[in-house]
Amino acid sequence: MYRKTVLGNGIRVVTEKIPFAHSVSTGIWVSTGSRDENPAERGITHFIEHMLFKGTRRRSALDIAKEFDSVGGFANAFTSKEHICFHAKVLAAHLPKVTDLLCDLFLESVFDPAEIGREQSVIVQEIRMVEDTPDEFIHVLFQEEFWKQNPLGLPIYGTVETVEKAGRKEMLDFLAAHFNPEKILVSAAGNLDHDHFIDLIGPSMEKVGHLKNKARRLPPDSHFPRRVVKKELEQVHLLIGMDGTSQRDEARFASHLLNVILGSSMSSRLFQEIREKRGLAYSVYSFSHNHEDSGMTGIYAGVSPENVREVLALIDRELSKLSRDLVTEAELDSAKEYVKGNMYINSESNDYRMNRLAKNEFLFGDYIAFEEIEKKINAVTAEDMRTWFKEIYSPQKMAIMLYGPVEDELEAIFYRG
Repeated sequence: MYRKTVLGNGIRVVTEKIPFAHSVSTGIWVSTGSRDENPAERGITHFIEHMLFKGTRRRSALDIAKEFDSVGGFANAFTSKEHICFHAKVLAAHLPKVTDLLCDLFLESVFDPAEIGREQSVIVQEIRMVEDTPDEFIHVLFQEEFWKQNPLGLPIYGTVETVEKAGRKEMLDFLAAHFNPEKILVSAAGNLDHDHFIDLIGPSMEKVGHLKNKARRLPPDSHFPRRVVKKELEQVHLLIGMDGTSQRDEARFASHLLNVILGSSMSSRLFQEIREKRGLAYSVYSFSHNHEDSGMTGIYAGVSPENVREVLALIDRELSKLSRDLVTEAELDSAKEYVKGNMYINSESNDYRMNRLAKNEFLFGDYIAFEEIEKKINAVTAEDMRTWFKEIYSPQKMAIMLYGPVEDELEAIFYRG
C-alpha cells in the first residue's frame, strides 16, 4: 500500500507497506546533484555525501558504524548527476533506531576539518582510481564532450583541484543553498506503518528550514565530436553516443526495448555479432542514460587495435538496420519479457521499491503502479521503435571517441570517412 504525507515545511514522505517483508529500506533524498554545482564547487555534493558519515554532535564515525552493525543493518549513500541519497536497510523492529541514525547524519553532521582533510585524500584516490580504469574513464571523457558547456557532462566526483579546495565553510554554504525542504524527500518500503513512520521521521525533518534556492537546471545541448585520445593501453576503448530520451519522455519505453535488442542483453545483436560470432571483443554493450530533461543512447566496446575498423563497421551496420528495418515480432516480444521480467524481479527488493518511490515522486509527483508500466511496455510496436530511432540516428548526429593505442590513419576514418 502506497501513502504520502507532506510535512509542515514541505518535505515529502512516501512509503509502501509490504506486509510479508521482514525488513524496511528507507532513504533521505535531495534533488540536488553534480549538475547543480557551479565551477568552483565541482564534486562538493559527492564530498558532502562522504562527510555525513564522519560524525555528528551525538555520534563519532565509529559510533555510527557500530550502531548500524549492532542491528545487522546496512547503510550507504550515493551521489548522482541529479540526486544525493542516504539510505539504510534493517529488520522492521529496528526502524526507530535507523530512522534516528539517518536523521542525525542528515541534520547534525559536524564537518570536522580534520575529517575533511582525511576524506580529501580518499576522494582524490577515488578520482585516480577511475582515471586508471579505462573502460570507466572513457565514459567520463565522453560525457564531457557530449554535453559540453553544461555541468551534466562533468564527473560527479569533481576534480583534484576542486576537491582539495573544498572546506567546511563551502560545504555548509552549499547545504544551506541546496538542501531545502522542497527538494527533500524521505521514502521507505517494507514492513512498516506509514503513520508510525511519520511519528519517527517528522519531528526531526520538520526542523529543516533553509532559504529557497532559485537556481534552475539548464537542459544541455548535445554535441557530436569525433575524437581520438591516444593512450598506451592494451586495448582501444570506443564509445559512440546519440541523443536519447529523458525520464519523462513517453518514448522511453521504445528506447529501453530497442536498447535490449541492440546491445544490453546476451542475445542482443551487438553481443552476438561482435563477441559470440566473431570474438572481436570481450566487453561490448549498449546503454541508455536518462535524466529528467535529457538522455543519451550509447555503445561501448573494448577491442584490440587491429579490430577497431571491423567493429566500427559492424556497429554501423546494426544501427543502419535498426533505422531502416522493423525488428521482428520475436525480438520485440523477447525484449518486452526481458524488461518486464527485470522490473518484477527487482520489485521483490525493498531497496528497489524505496528507490522507485522517490524517483517517481520527484519526476511525476505520484506513485506509478507496476501494472501501468507493463501496459506501456506491451503497447510499444516495432514501428514505434523504428520511428523513434530514425529521429535520433544519423552519422552527423553521432559522437564517437576512441581511447587507447589508435593508429594514426584511423583518426579521420570514423563512420563513412
